[in-house]
Amino acid sequence: MQADVLNIEGKKTGRTVELPEEIFGIEPNDHVIYLAVKQYLAAQRQGTHKVKTRLEVHGSSKKLHRQKGTGGSRKGNLRNPLYKGGGTIFGPKPRDYDFKLNRKVKDLAKMSALAHKAKGNAIVVVEDIKLDAPKTKSFTDALKKLNVGNKKVLFVLPEENDNLYLSMRNLPKVEGTLLADINTYDIVNAEVLVLSETAAKVFGTDDFAAGEEVNA
Repeated sequence: MQADVLNIEGKKTGRTVELPEEIFGIEPNDHVIYLAVKQYLAAQRQGTHKVKTRLEVHGSSKKLHRQKGTGGSRKGNLRNPLYKGGGTIFGPKPRDYDFKLNRKVKDLAKMSALAHKAKGNAIVVVEDIKLDAPKTKSFTDALKKLNVGNKKVLFVLPEENDNLYLSMRNLPKVEGTLLADINTYDIVNAEVLVLSETAAKVFGTDDFAAGEEVNA
């Protein structure tokens, strides 16, 4: 699959990159995408929710009245869950919501998400942007010329670039990530995937496959 490389003016440079069919041309598997996104969101949960049981709430532990002979129902103490201020029955406890997914499932989910973007013509390849200093306005102007200024963008870089990161971090619709850290949720959550030229070329090399194993 050939993709044109655009410059920061939004015009074709005359160069193309090959996006491998075995990644971008597969038939997407929506179920594994669902599993990968579910796992990602589950891992973000802190799981610190906590309620107090009848053993943990404040209150007298004395039995309210004798067991028999009052004409009323049997009662324990004020910590009873049936009373206001009493403990909570079967309430939430701190827990870890994360669950395991096999590496091959996560890899297939990532490739399926990329394939969806390719089928929807939602992938833009731009030449490597070099900024002498952080400049949000310059980066915003470049996105507008690429016709993605009003869309949720996932900007993929091959390596860390402080000037680019500082230029995009205040833009609410732009998320920057390294190619090694790309995940299914970020791909699905973005409307457009913008790849730098160097990052796009990595997809066709063994380095990307190796990175998939490491980051699975």
